[in-house]
Amino acid sequence: MFVCVHSTALGPAGGGTRMRVYPAPADGLADAMRLSAAMTWKMAAAGMPRGGGKAVLAVPELPAGEPRRRLLRRYGELVASLGGSYRTAGDMNISPEDLDVVAETCPWVYGTTSGGGNSGRGTARGCLHAIRATVEHLFGSPALTGRRVLVQGAGAVGGVLAGELADAGARVLVSDVDEARAAATGCETVAPERVVETEVDVYSPCAVGGTLDAESIPRLACRAIAGCANNQLAEPEDADRLRERGILYAPDYVVSAGGIIQLIGLEDEGWDEAHLEERLAGIGETLRTLFAEADAESITPAEAADRLVRRRLAEARPS
Repeated sequence: MFVCVHSTALGPAGGGTRMRVYPAPADGLADAMRLSAAMTWKMAAAGMPRGGGKAVLAVPELPAGEPRRRLLRRYGELVASLGGSYRTAGDMNISPEDLDVVAETCPWVYGTTSGGGNSGRGTARGCLHAIRATVEHLFGSPALTGRRVLVQGAGAVGGVLAGELADAGARVLVSDVDEARAAATGCETVAPERVVETEVDVYSPCAVGGTLDAESIPRLACRAIAGCANNQLAEPEDADRLRERGILYAPDYVVSAGGIIQLIGLEDEGWDEAHLEERLAGIGETLRTLFAEADAESITPAEAADRLVRRRLAEARPS
């Protein structure tokens, strides 16, 4: 069990818990460290009063039944021992029901069935606003009618996002390593090996990160990328590679902030659904500002977003 606290400059660290089978435990630790840093950036970009953290439960196989319950209770004890400096929520392979079990031994848990619920809906809704802003920057209008959007990953976020996009009039394509899960969305499906070369207006990665790299970027057939997967760029230089190809990149930690906005807003700030929707729409407004700054200064949107985060973190530190 790894809990990584990257920053508390803006407040107690917050971030989800990922349960996953890794080649070795060290790979789980590396994942948690990368994800905790991304959470610092995500919280700051979203203007939330929290720092960045992340937890990984690196397991030899995904447990079920009583072994799963024992693991989650032990994990809750670990988080509780940190005294609130890290506050957890759900991520890959962790459901609101799992978080109910964690909450039996820990008071610092977001997203239980009696709390803010599954953060996937907020993440998906925020991504919809991000895609609208991205399309507007490319084509002059945020309307999605007739736009081709490929959602990679049909899980708790991607599946909801596909439905939201279809309701907005987009032509939605979905790809998932689980073909049945992709088909269950009711959208046109794309085989995983064909995702990169599929011609679309917007490619929306909503599964694992690190898929945009020196090998995949030259093969991309999209006009823009706006998705919820964490750490989509394999290395910082990939933002320049996308810009050189003329592909508009919406920084992932800005796009995917809807989940943390939902949970903190509903559970800590006392927002109602109308206020939540207003704040989720703010993701699109943030992107519009970043795109404009990137164009004006001939930098990538990723660099514009990093500048925003650095300003906010610097302002939070005592002089």
